[in-house]
Amino acid sequence: MSGTLPEGGWHWLHFIGRLISRFIVRLPFRVKVHGKDRIPRTGPLVLVANHSAMLDGPLLIGMLPRASVFLIKQEMFRGPLGWFLRRIGQIGVRRGEPDRQPLLTAVRLLKNGGVVGVFPEGTRGSGELDNVQNGAAWLARTSGARVLPVAVRGSRRPDDGSRRLLRRIDVLFGEPITPPSGKGRAGLTEATETVRNELVELIAELDGLVADRNQDDVRGNEA
Repeated sequence: MSGTLPEGGWHWLHFIGRLISRFIVRLPFRVKVHGKDRIPRTGPLVLVANHSAMLDGPLLIGMLPRASVFLIKQEMFRGPLGWFLRRIGQIGVRRGEPDRQPLLTAVRLLKNGGVVGVFPEGTRGSGELDNVQNGAAWLARTSGARVLPVAVRGSRRPDDGSRRLLRRIDVLFGEPITPPSGKGRAGLTEATETVRNELVELIAELDGLVADRNQDDVRGNEA
C-alpha cells in the first residue's frame, strides 16, 4: 500500500490521469459542477454517485481535488486499459462473485485517509438508483469514513444514439454524511437506506437546477 493508492499504483501517473480527465475527457461536453466546495480536503471519504454512463467515473476523477480510487468492474481490466487502470490505482471488482479482497483493500485506503468511489447500483443503469447495494455503507461503517453523495445528469448518450458534441453534463456534490452505526445486518440495511435517500434527494435537487436552467434558456431564446 502506498499512501492513498493501492499497491502497484503510481501517484505520478494518477496525477496525469486526473489532468487528462479534467482537460481532455470533458472537452466534448459542457460540464457544470455544483457544490464543489462541499468536498472535504482531508480525511477518509466514500464517494457515492448514480451511474448511467461509462463516462461518469473518468469525469469524477478529474473533478475531485484529491487522489481517488474507484471500484470498477473487473471486465475493464484487460489489455492496455487494464494496465493503465491498475497503475492509476483503480480497483477491479468481480460482479456476481463473492470477492472481499477489493473491499478490504478499499478499507485500508480509507483508514489511510483516502477517497474511494462507489457506484452503489453496482452496474451502469438508468442512474435512478433502482437497485442500491450495501458496499458503500459497509465501507463507511467499517473504516469510519464519511459518505459524499454525488449526482450526475447528462452523461448518458441520448436514446436516439446520437453523439452530440457539447452535450451538457451537470454534477452536484452534496454535503458529507455519517451513516447510522447500528450493529448487524439491520444496521447495515439502515445505513444503506440512508445513503440511498441522500443520493435520491440530491438527484432531485440537481434535476430542479437543470430544469430551472433550461427554462431560463427558453426565456432567453424567446426574448
